[in-house]
Amino acid sequence: MFEMELPVVDVGQVSLGELLSRVAQGTYAELVELAETLPNMSDAARKRTLADWVVKTKKQVVKLYAVMKWARDADTVQTCMNITGFLMNQNQQFLDVIGRLTYAKERLDPARVRNHDLLTSLDVLTSGTYQRLPSVIKKSFIPDRPLTDTEVIKTLNAIEDTIRYRLRMTEIIPVEMSQHRIADGRVHFNVPKLFETSLCLRGGEKDDEWFFVSVKFLFKVGGDATGNRELPQEPTGLLKRHIVNEANARMAYYLPFPETTDVPSNIEKPERPKLPEGTIDAPLVRLYNFLQMMSLSYQLEILWYQAQRMRSLGWADYLKVEMLNNRKTLFVSYWLRPAPQNAPGWSQVRSRMGLPPHGGTLTISIAESRATQQAGGGPARSPVARMLADLQQRAKSGEARPSDEVEGLMFDVRWEPMKGTLGVIVNQEEAMATVGRLEVDSENLDFEGMLVRVIHAHTRSILLSFQSQLQNGPARNVFSPEGKVTLDSRGDYHQLRVHLCADEVAVISIDTRTGRMNLRDTGDLAAAGRWPRFATITDGLNETPSKLLDTLSRLRLLVKLHKLGPSARGTIYIQLARFPNHYLVLVITEEDFRYALISVKVLTDSMFANMIMEDIGWLDVRRIREDRDVGTPGEVVIGPLNSQVSQQRKHHVDALARSVLREDSFKLDTQTLRELYAYCCARVAYTRVELQLKRRGIPYTHVNPASSLPPSELSHIQSSLARSVPALCVQSSDILSGAPAAEAAMPNIRVIPLNWWSDKKAQVVTCVKLKYVQQPVGKRAAARATNNIIRPSKRIVYDATEAVVSFLSENVDACVDEFLEEWARVSKMVVIAREVARMGKERKWQDVRLLSFDLQTVEFAYAADYAVSISCTDQLSPTGGSFELRFSRSAPTFRPTQPASLAPPPLPVSLRPPRTNPHEEAEPYLRQILRHGPLATSLYRLVGLLRDTLPVVVELDHMITRAREQAGWSRSNAISKSSADEPWFDTFVKGLGWWRVLYGDLRHALDLRLMTDKHIVILDASRPLFQRSPGPQTEGVMESLAFQPIPDFRDLITEAVRVARPPGTANKERVAVIDIGVVCEGESVGPVLRALHERVLKKLKEPAIR
Repeated sequence: MFEMELPVVDVGQVSLGELLSRVAQGTYAELVELAETLPNMSDAARKRTLADWVVKTKKQVVKLYAVMKWARDADTVQTCMNITGFLMNQNQQFLDVIGRLTYAKERLDPARVRNHDLLTSLDVLTSGTYQRLPSVIKKSFIPDRPLTDTEVIKTLNAIEDTIRYRLRMTEIIPVEMSQHRIADGRVHFNVPKLFETSLCLRGGEKDDEWFFVSVKFLFKVGGDATGNRELPQEPTGLLKRHIVNEANARMAYYLPFPETTDVPSNIEKPERPKLPEGTIDAPLVRLYNFLQMMSLSYQLEILWYQAQRMRSLGWADYLKVEMLNNRKTLFVSYWLRPAPQNAPGWSQVRSRMGLPPHGGTLTISIAESRATQQAGGGPARSPVARMLADLQQRAKSGEARPSDEVEGLMFDVRWEPMKGTLGVIVNQEEAMATVGRLEVDSENLDFEGMLVRVIHAHTRSILLSFQSQLQNGPARNVFSPEGKVTLDSRGDYHQLRVHLCADEVAVISIDTRTGRMNLRDTGDLAAAGRWPRFATITDGLNETPSKLLDTLSRLRLLVKLHKLGPSARGTIYIQLARFPNHYLVLVITEEDFRYALISVKVLTDSMFANMIMEDIGWLDVRRIREDRDVGTPGEVVIGPLNSQVSQQRKHHVDALARSVLREDSFKLDTQTLRELYAYCCARVAYTRVELQLKRRGIPYTHVNPASSLPPSELSHIQSSLARSVPALCVQSSDILSGAPAAEAAMPNIRVIPLNWWSDKKAQVVTCVKLKYVQQPVGKRAAARATNNIIRPSKRIVYDATEAVVSFLSENVDACVDEFLEEWARVSKMVVIAREVARMGKERKWQDVRLLSFDLQTVEFAYAADYAVSISCTDQLSPTGGSFELRFSRSAPTFRPTQPASLAPPPLPVSLRPPRTNPHEEAEPYLRQILRHGPLATSLYRLVGLLRDTLPVVVELDHMITRAREQAGWSRSNAISKSSADEPWFDTFVKGLGWWRVLYGDLRHALDLRLMTDKHIVILDASRPLFQRSPGPQTEGVMESLAFQPIPDFRDLITEAVRVARPPGTANKERVAVIDIGVVCEGESVGPVLRALHERVLKKLKEPAIR
């Protein structure tokens, strides 16, 4: 029975049956899924999946088993929880009884009988009347004496003095409320464009609070004056009561509540917030923030009201008005595009056409304007206002800071035109520059005026974009002439006038309210009965604005057909002999002969090999023949020959129709046809060249042909029409990008087709002016030079006076490739010749001089009579081509050696060996220097290396020569001599700046290596130059392991240095002995090497002799 009375507590418990059901269902579902997915898996994947499932399921079963074990004690646990719940209920009942008793005790104390009023009883007993009537009864029945005028004025003056004192000494006044006056016992604050308010003090004490009196919002409603009475500046009634209560509550935010007896004793009074330590109360700042927000919100509500009124006056379908962000943001969308009725898929169609759901948005929001951190933060103020605020705070609060900060609120007006409105992406920066600064003027609150101003700017930007598309788009030949497409802006009304033909003008405008295009016409097209056609065209344009160009083109064609009708009467086609796919066409019209150049394409699949016209370019005969009496030279020019290669389409020949017809307009002579034929050949040739440049992505411009004539070598192949055809000019940085030695050319490169006027094969000459004038040098250049112009090959002409290289190409269709090929061969030689000529002055290498230069090969002496010849081969290969170096000795001279020369002193003529250059053996290594880095830098590195290593190679050559002379060995008797007569050592090049002297036993060798600062190190080949690392051994280290150390090498070096060191102290630093060898300067390496070699040779031969 006891357990039946206990409450049942099942909080946090789960039924065991439900748990078993869920586990079983989950296991079954996983098994079904495995049965469906396992057959599609591989054997390994099935095994892995089954194993994972078994492990996971086993864990669940083990957990379930443990729960079932625990469930045996479920009844006992339930009984305990029920007992606990019963005890908690009983405890709560005890607490309730205690609370009730306490409440009864507190209520019974005031209900006791009051004490006897003995004084009143004695008065009634002795006098029979009640003499001590309470003052509250007297005040309720006896009125107070009214104040006199003098007392009122005195009181007002006293309160004004108190207000003045507090404002000047203690109250923090926002700088924005600095305009105030004190009168009639109140202070009146005036904040321009926001509000005007008056306050008063409740008393003269320091802690007496301010109380709100009145407010007037400073704004004027513009636009339609209807309904202005509903928007008063001075609030009244319930609105004013709300403002007064809120303003008083904000100003007394930190002041304690007044002491009143009306509050029951059992109700606790709420506590006012307390000022933080180090702060002073700023009630006027809180009042300013409140009234500022009220004024801006009031103005924003007025703008919203005006926008809603516009919707009720016909804008409802095209204007959407929303208040967002707790009614602090007015969001307006204009030019809404309503979906047609019964069109469920209209949104997908509109998105596919790229049309936005509305034209643009105008957002007016109340935002906080903050100063930057550099300016000190806080509200955005002028420097003077910020300084006044700082001075006021320091004077009135000292180190303390105000409890509140001024909130710098302002209107933020943003206009965003949508991308794709009427098929146009408006440049928002240009549109904002047109509309100017958007701001809310409190002196003239007119939302309609602001919206219409934005829409007019949007309209003008769209029409300007239409004008740009017509004048610069595919139909620019038709609409680009001056006066064809004009924007008529009269005040706030904008319209685009498109001249079609004669007096026919199409006018395009955009409706301000709906945002739809309107297309109307003037002239004969405005006749009655044609408006349905234009209405249909206008509807189609509003649905697909991108078809404006096609619509105007078709309309223009209809107008011309209506005005002129079919005018052509016959045509004559003249095929160009050298260009079979181009024809000169003579069109016979009712006015005169008209000429055109067309390109055709043969349809090979057709039965009769039909041809179609790919492109057409009209010819202005008057300009070609320079007939100045009929037209100006710049009136009409030839059109494009090919739509893929034309640079700029220009005026159509329709301009000729406006000129006065002459009597000889139908006169045709043979000379005119010849000139036109030659002119067409020139245009086709230029087109072929332009096509090659476009395929390579090379920009080009047309220049005056009078300044583009080829050099005098080619000046004989010219025509009288040459100045009528503009030449091509390309930039060297474009056409020579990636080409070798591109820095040798001046910026402008001229490309001029030739022989288009004759029966010969057309040619193209490319003129390149070099940055450095280099005169041809040498016998070969002198033999080929004529009037300082040389022609090293059939396709190259070089004017040394002007430094102009002309490349002649016989194939017009491959002229660019041939030019680049020839340039690769010539430009490097020009750069090398130029740098060689500069070396004597820049590096003070007096014995470096240019011996021969003919654009194909450069030969120069790099020291005394030691010379090298450089030529280029295979420069257009993917590897960058290669250089060929040929070393030689120039003609002998008997002049004394220069002090700065690196060559050894000359030998007597009788003792001179055959004139060979010992650098020839290192040519495979030296040629690689020119392939790395800029050519000029590589050339300086090559010459420097040759000069630095010249003493080494000369001494090695002398060593071999002397050894052979001592052995009696020569080339004539090399076969008769035995191997014992040959030199017991040999020298060969090991690498770049690395020579080796290998002795006869093949186990000992000397290495000579060039170091930095012209130093030569001589070391034993068995000793590596660099320290060994624990990693893989380099080739030099592995090779040094194959040699044996030279016996007593250290002593041999010391003795050789002592013998070879020149006398005197000035030359002691030219030789330095190190651990593994000796380091010498270039001039002293010869004696040291000679002495060391003799001693090493002697040392190594001693065991062989024994």
